[in-house]
Amino acid sequence: MKKLLFGILALGFMSSCNNDTLSNQNEDSTNHPESSSDLTNKRNCPSEEIRKQALQGSSELRQRYTALEANTDKFANDLKLGKVLADGTVEIPVVVNVLYKTAAQNVSDARIAEQIAVLNADYGGTNSDVSKIPAEFQTVKSGNVKVTFKLVNTIRKSTTKTSWSANDTMKKVSTGGIDGTKPANYLNIWVVGSMGNILGYATFPESSGLWNDGVVIAAPYFGKTGASSPFNLGRTATHEVGHYLNLRHIWGDANCGNDLVADTPTQTTASTGKPTYPQYNTCSGVSRSIMFMNYMDYVDDAAMFMFSAGQKARMQSVVASSGARSGLRVN
Repeated sequence: MKKLLFGILALGFMSSCNNDTLSNQNEDSTNHPESSSDLTNKRNCPSEEIRKQALQGSSELRQRYTALEANTDKFANDLKLGKVLADGTVEIPVVVNVLYKTAAQNVSDARIAEQIAVLNADYGGTNSDVSKIPAEFQTVKSGNVKVTFKLVNTIRKSTTKTSWSANDTMKKVSTGGIDGTKPANYLNIWVVGSMGNILGYATFPESSGLWNDGVVIAAPYFGKTGASSPFNLGRTATHEVGHYLNLRHIWGDANCGNDLVADTPTQTTASTGKPTYPQYNTCSGVSRSIMFMNYMDYVDDAAMFMFSAGQKARMQSVVASSGARSGLRVN
């Protein structure tokens, strides 16, 4: 089991999640099956790298991060004593901000509703592929995370921009984007036409309430109908909202890294494509199958279908009344 000791200094050594050069990161890894798509069609999420840069540049964010992790650890310990959220499920209000140049980028209301439905199924543990979880991981599956999502508004804006970068320009009117709606109280999702090889990115809970807080997803990977294979089942949003709720990539963004979750097996690096269970890795001399089907790995949408109980505890801690995202309970 992984140790839950982690300090801010470790952030300086995190691998960039833009780096998909897997061969140099393995301690002893089995080759990961590739999808039928080429190298440009792999999942790419720079959330961790953006977080590292933000933390390095802001003492306020570092203080927020320290408090966040201390509260997360306390919440996990409280759960062992039988303490749970007083009001059960937390319903998160969602505002979707659509920036489009073409008709195809102007995702429909039906497609937005479809994406919200995917989030509710994946976080509720009612996704149709939940039955695929291997027996080995059945005992640590999250089940219902007790977080649901409700669309409260859609804001659309036509733009002349052909592509966007992961630099938050889409989050401000002054830089051609759309200002977020009360970020402390609403989950803002920005849908943009293209971000090159980046599918999406997110802010972590230490950014709660700041102007740039929320999730960004490229239109080709938002929802299901009309989305681009192999990322056409709405799981990019599931992955990025996981970051928003304080989940790290399952491999800890390092060779045999630490995702701060005890019940997810340590793995050498990101998984891609559609691996076949069991997929063995060796870390610290222990060889076992990795949990590549976890939403916080890099596999294709059809190959991911679970959170773990430890991840559930981390997410619940940030939406608790004392959590970093407690403002989502008041809107």
